[in-house]
Amino acid sequence: MTPTEFEALPLAAPLQRVLRELNYNTPSPVQAQAIPLLLLGRDLLGCAQTGTGKTASFALPILHAIHERPRQIRPRTCRTLVLAPTRELAGQVGKSFSTYGQHVRFKQTLIYGGVGQNPQVSAMRGGVDVLVATPGRLLDLIDQRAVDLSEVEFFVLDEVDRMLDMGFARDVKRIVSLLPPNRQSLFFSATLAPNIVELAQTILRNPARVTIDPGTTTAERIEHQVCFVDRDNKRPLLEQLLRGQAAATSGKLTIVFSRTKHGANKLAKSLCEAGFPADAIHGNKSQAQREKALEKFKKGLTPVLVATDVAARGVDVKDVGLVVNFDLPNEPEAYVHRIGRTGRAGAEGRAVSFCAEDEREFLREIEKVIKMPVPRWDDHAWHDESLADRHLRMRTGGGMVQGGGNRGRQGGGGNRGGGGGNRGGNGGAGRDYSNASGRNNRRGPASRA
Repeated sequence: MTPTEFEALPLAAPLQRVLRELNYNTPSPVQAQAIPLLLLGRDLLGCAQTGTGKTASFALPILHAIHERPRQIRPRTCRTLVLAPTRELAGQVGKSFSTYGQHVRFKQTLIYGGVGQNPQVSAMRGGVDVLVATPGRLLDLIDQRAVDLSEVEFFVLDEVDRMLDMGFARDVKRIVSLLPPNRQSLFFSATLAPNIVELAQTILRNPARVTIDPGTTTAERIEHQVCFVDRDNKRPLLEQLLRGQAAATSGKLTIVFSRTKHGANKLAKSLCEAGFPADAIHGNKSQAQREKALEKFKKGLTPVLVATDVAARGVDVKDVGLVVNFDLPNEPEAYVHRIGRTGRAGAEGRAVSFCAEDEREFLREIEKVIKMPVPRWDDHAWHDESLADRHLRMRTGGGMVQGGGNRGRQGGGGNRGGGGGNRGGNGGAGRDYSNASGRNNRRGPASRA
């Protein structure tokens, strides 16, 4: 029977205490299903979108085991290894362990690139209960004999689809080969493509499976829309949206997604010149620069954050009221993670995507992945009806089905309107895996985070 209250879960007293202090009463669907299975020691294959509470679903059972079964830790080893694709996500996971484990005696450290390695090496000398790491820096320290994975009891592979998208498949397989066979393994991904399922089969033993329907985790609380607009008109449309956010009574923070690092820098600079305080984060920024930008964003000092997909996961800010896809992602799965930056913890949110002529195939791929057309919002001065019609014909296979526009929420205000044409099937489109500096180059191997 799935528990409906946290107090019904057989978690150790220090964890129940912190849950009460945090006013956590009802577990999310992924927590209610996963925690009892993990407390039984089962391996787990979990499919759930970002923002559904899955970090607590694995952190709480692991902290329970650490509290109930304390043991001496040998130098350079860890009892728990959580592997994350980005520094931001690693930091978020580490913060969650600190929050949930504040009444549990345990040691934790983070290992990721972009910062000096000496503090990380020092932290591992005495061994830790929980190590949260990105693959690249972890392998660097393993090669230097600063980290030993031979005593890992709990292995968590988080955001697996993003890990593979970033080119870490080989690194992940090497790390797994260094783990002891007698361990509990947890595997979390927002999608379960064939290559992800194949990887899971090499890592997990007779796993329990928990799948949370994306339709009940993001779409119901996030109003997402698409604007068909000429590329030159994206900037004034964005400024209109930002004026609406500035006038909002809550949820004033906005994340704007750019496809490239150069584009993020250029857009943040132009927004500042137009009177909208903004900052940019991407892979070329140092860890200190990224953390400073995020802190100012959370405090509302710079209410607009322009980001590449490095921030699509791992940025957990409650008051983000609007996400804007200034550039549509060329990998459709990234769309779900981007819009998941708003509507956090059950709040409502809005996501608006700009689609120019050269992005129609990206939109078609997104609509295939989410299994629905993205509702149109055309009640603005820069709507391109001919572009919208061409996309509709492409999506419906050339039919004459009329799609309704969404006439609501001008500039961030107003009432919500309906939208969307009829659903249509279409063949697959080839993906353009752009890198950070050009739009027509295929991706090379990911740099180590």
